[in-house]
Amino acid sequence: MFAGAGGFSTGARMAGVQVVWAANHWPAAVEVHAKNHPGTEHACQDLQQADWSKVPRFDLLLASPCCQGHSNARGQAAGKPQHDASRATAWAVVSALEFHRPHAAVVENVKEFLNWALFPAWAHALEALGYALQPHIVDAADHGVPQNRVRMFLVATRSKAPLRLQLPRRDHVGAAAFIDFDAGKWTPIRKPGRSEATLRRVFQGRRDLQSGRFLVPYYGSGSGLTGRSISRPIGTITTLDRWAVVRGGHMRMLSHHEARDAMGFPSDYQLPKNHKDALHMLGNAVCPPVAADVINALKGQA
Repeated sequence: MFAGAGGFSTGARMAGVQVVWAANHWPAAVEVHAKNHPGTEHACQDLQQADWSKVPRFDLLLASPCCQGHSNARGQAAGKPQHDASRATAWAVVSALEFHRPHAAVVENVKEFLNWALFPAWAHALEALGYALQPHIVDAADHGVPQNRVRMFLVATRSKAPLRLQLPRRDHVGAAAFIDFDAGKWTPIRKPGRSEATLRRVFQGRRDLQSGRFLVPYYGSGSGLTGRSISRPIGTITTLDRWAVVRGGHMRMLSHHEARDAMGFPSDYQLPKNHKDALHMLGNAVCPPVAADVINALKGQA
């Protein structure tokens, strides 16, 4: 449910799970998902209006309801009516589980989802259907993804007690693993129109890291007022251009191919040619290696 770039589905495939059905209301997302998962049945629809009798039977539900209404990254927009509507998408999970009653479900979102005013009611609805709930707070970097990305994976199982997954912990991988310093369109750091805030981050990063090659956040807090070493995982990939790569006296924005690799997608994964659309999908996606680890742990412990 809420299939976008296909991170959850790719992770499921890595874990040996067949994805039988996927849906999203955005035609571009459904098109991309279908290209990469041609054996899956697809639907382009508002999942809050879905007829679950038309969905094939399944053993495991994977869902990533809209997170914009929960994330602190939305700033002052959080809590406004449009985000009330986005938060309501989580109720489609209840409807799907009520009709199909699969053995288990995994719901991914930002960790602030647990603070949603209606989360107790939503959780109670799942429990009334016979599901025991266990949230897991997971950083993608702990699963070999070259990105610090903290997300909540709520595991719902038809069991007497909640299932606490024994997840593997993998070595961290630095951003240097996916940055191509010989590619892209580089521009001088000091050029007309460059913001003073960006210049401060670059020069502070150069001084703090004692290196001519590093990352800087182009907006928001990111690494604070300085740069970020490429020996560390990159910070969270968002739906907008956020990370710039510095090389000596030049810089450029991260390409969507680099963002794809930072998310842990296969190098041959097909994305929209439009950079903005590709980044939007990637910023909302689940990191496939994390999904694979969660699903494998669920298979092993269920």
